[in-house]
Amino acid sequence: MQKILTVAGMHRLLYVYNGFVIFVLMAFMCLTQERINNSMTARAFLEEAGAVPQSSIMLLCTTLAASLAFVLLGHLYRKNKNRYERYFLFAAEVIVCMFLMRVLNLSYDGVVLLVAADLMYKHEGHRQEYTLLIALICLYVIANYNLAIFRTKIISFEAYASYYNADAAAVLLAIKNTFYSLNIVCFVFYLVLLVKSTHEEKERIRLLNERLEEANQRLRAYAIEVAQMAETRERNRLAREIHDTLGHALTGIAAGLDACIMMLEVAPEATKQQLNKIRDTARKGITDVRRSVKKLRPDVLERLPFQEALLEMTKDYSESSGMEITFDIFSWPNNLRQDQEDVIYRVLQESITNAKRHGHATKVKITIGGNENYLLIVIADNGLGCEEVKHGFGLKHMRERLELLHGTIHYWSDEGFIVEAMIPLNRGIDNDKNSDSR
Repeated sequence: MQKILTVAGMHRLLYVYNGFVIFVLMAFMCLTQERINNSMTARAFLEEAGAVPQSSIMLLCTTLAASLAFVLLGHLYRKNKNRYERYFLFAAEVIVCMFLMRVLNLSYDGVVLLVAADLMYKHEGHRQEYTLLIALICLYVIANYNLAIFRTKIISFEAYASYYNADAAAVLLAIKNTFYSLNIVCFVFYLVLLVKSTHEEKERIRLLNERLEEANQRLRAYAIEVAQMAETRERNRLAREIHDTLGHALTGIAAGLDACIMMLEVAPEATKQQLNKIRDTARKGITDVRRSVKKLRPDVLERLPFQEALLEMTKDYSESSGMEITFDIFSWPNNLRQDQEDVIYRVLQESITNAKRHGHATKVKITIGGNENYLLIVIADNGLGCEEVKHGFGLKHMRERLELLHGTIHYWSDEGFIVEAMIPLNRGIDNDKNSDSR
């Protein structure tokens, strides 16, 4: 940004310098004409010059008007973004430049370099190279041939300088050449700054492109990592869902079939009824597996209110496995979220499944209570218990589900097996991806 301001500052300096030179030349011509008029030597001067100059007032007014128009057109050209409008403004600037040179009697053509500076300042892209080349050639022709068609109608700077003595005329011509040389030096310096600034801008863009490519590579690597993490989460989710649904259903079916084997010869009708219940349990298990694969909730949670869904789940399992399941509810929170209902359902389902599968329990008591801040669930069975708890899929999945809700789980063996789960009711899930991983 600093380099761009330096180029812009040099561009403004070119305008200021050329404005100063134009003012000095115009003042010199006006003062010389007044001196000629006051000395009564106008006829001799006109015969030597071969043309009639403008009056001093007219020269002053036309020079100021042409200079202001030139500056305004240059400003509009640099600020305009429409290509075709810039072409029009550039053509108008060239015409005003020629008129300003004509007003000054072709005594100074440094303003041509201002037109070239404006053109190069707005030069962008490869398509404008030919336009820039043609325009510069045209300006060069104008500058070198000095508008030959007007030569017979003007009074040159040399004619004004010849009014003074030889020494003064030499000094005046030297000042004029110095003005022109300094203008060329400033223009060359402006071009050096412009080229340097353009090179640095291209280098900056190249570095930005390299950084962007590095960022894109990191982003691609991160996207691959995220995809792998999402795949892992999905595998874990499916493992939990299938373990809970299939494990729960198959445990009930196995327990029911054991009972059927024992009753087959003694009570065929009771065995038939038991088999019907086992068939219904198997069908519900299949439905839950399909819904789990499709990332849906258990079927019973879709059909019934939450408490009724829990009662139906425990009732079906009790009928198919022969295990007695009772509820002791001290309080029940209102407006449970769907993710909270899903976790409570799976914790109860896994706990009673483990009670039958591992503890061979015949009774399970579920106690639910709490307040507005948390919900406490205790599942106690009369099974065999264990001296050392082995952390299998069931306990691991219960802990993962509860951690998604910032909940905790504790379990121990005491005349059976006891599971205690606590779920905060006033906290959400960390983020959406955690809820997706259920």
